[in-house]
Amino acid sequence: MITIEEALEGSTPLAQKVRARGPFRDAEAMIAAMRAALPTLSQDEKIATLNAHPRIGADPTRLSARSLREQGADSIPELERLNAEYEQRFGFRFVVFVNRRTKQEVLHALRERLARSREEELDTGLQAIVDIAEDRLRS
Repeated sequence: MITIEEALEGSTPLAQKVRARGPFRDAEAMIAAMRAALPTLSQDEKIATLNAHPRIGADPTRLSARSLREQGADSIPELERLNAEYEQRFGFRFVVFVNRRTKQEVLHALRERLARSREEELDTGLQAIVDIAEDRLRS
């Protein structure tokens, strides 16, 4: 099983809270602890957790090996532009469960989510963080 930090892209506030709840008997227990810890995060901790995740479509040389496999190495200029717009609007990174989605599906999700509220996006982004971690833990 991979570590909490590998699943959550580093020693984020979420990873720290999950680690404090361990040790875990299996991936299911770790995932349950992640979901249970989300509501305990402060606003700043939520943002720090989201901002620790690599940008979708980021320069491939700046991605972790796991993120590079999940996102693919190609980058789309529109994705970069929309990412910048998202970060400007909400003040944190766009996070979506990418694995097995096309770039066009990711672009569609990003466009839709730009129309949402900041609170909705905080919640959706954090749920995506856990979905990504769950996929990593089960791989």
